[in-house]
Amino acid sequence: MSVFSELDGHEQVIHFSDERSGLRAIIAIHNTVCGPALGGTRMYPYADEREALADVLRLSRGMTYKSAVAKLDLGGGKAVIIGDPAVDKTPQLLAAYARCVQSLDGRYLTACDVGTTVEDMDVLAKGCDFVVGRSTEQGGSGDSSVLTALGVFQGMRACAGHRWGVASLRARRVGVAGVGKVGRRLIEHLRADGAYVIAADPDPAAHAWLAHSYPEVELAADTAALAAAELDVFAPCALGGALDDDLLAVLTARIVCGAANNQLAYPGIDKQLRDRGVLYAPDFVVNAGGVIQAGDEAMALMRGDHFHFPRAGLRAAEIFDTTVTILRAADDADITPAQAADRLAEERIDHRRAVYC
Repeated sequence: MSVFSELDGHEQVIHFSDERSGLRAIIAIHNTVCGPALGGTRMYPYADEREALADVLRLSRGMTYKSAVAKLDLGGGKAVIIGDPAVDKTPQLLAAYARCVQSLDGRYLTACDVGTTVEDMDVLAKGCDFVVGRSTEQGGSGDSSVLTALGVFQGMRACAGHRWGVASLRARRVGVAGVGKVGRRLIEHLRADGAYVIAADPDPAAHAWLAHSYPEVELAADTAALAAAELDVFAPCALGGALDDDLLAVLTARIVCGAANNQLAYPGIDKQLRDRGVLYAPDFVVNAGGVIQAGDEAMALMRGDHFHFPRAGLRAAEIFDTTVTILRAADDADITPAQAADRLAEERIDHRRAVYC
């Protein structure tokens, strides 16, 4: 098999290593037709390099579509660092990685993802000009979970309006799988809207946060038990691939809308959801608040300007209207919302290519 056949339509895939720091990283640039590739850096203890490559290729493609649907003048990319962030992340490793990103001369802009933090972005920015998601003290946009959660909530409201005629989660039973940075902020929005929330997360720290902040939130034993509970909405907010055959077999919710990337375990799951009468909100549409936030910082950085939270917040709120448009287009064309979202992204990329290329 040719190495090029594995690139899945990507423009460039670069492997980096640094013996002194132990860095092993892959940066995937999927598409730069709409602008430089923006996407976070994920640090994760992958079983091997092939698993890491498969993940970064899926994630970078999703970033292209996410930026296009969000109407950003940015392309899609992603990076993975192979290693356990709790053990392997060192200042030397981050410095080596900063040199890798810098060597691409702006074709790829990095930000936070699973296993990396705002503080890490501040460290990277000391040796790299192409870092966003920095702390507000350093002139950056800070924690992207703020607008990611807002966008997911707005997408969920749009789904509720489409399904039940009222764009609210009041008195609805919502299951949140994953109570990390985004999941916690999503729960805040849901409780403020009057939703009844059930949550699942294996981390004891998440349980402690819920007990302190929202003791009324019910805890499910695990994601499978959560999906099997009596729900109106299921919100996957952890790692990808959550929507698989086992989960579909027990799922009770009539809407699936969450923050996780690449929620569909394999192509065709979206059609199975539709056949079962489940409304699926495409993840790269509703979780685009983070890339909108990082994108505002990226564009400001290129202009010599500063990130403006109100401006980014208004764009993230537009995820409600984008979701409504996609759900209606899916109904009109008798296709799944995922297919409708792909069409919208591809139309915008093709238009940009026709105008500028």
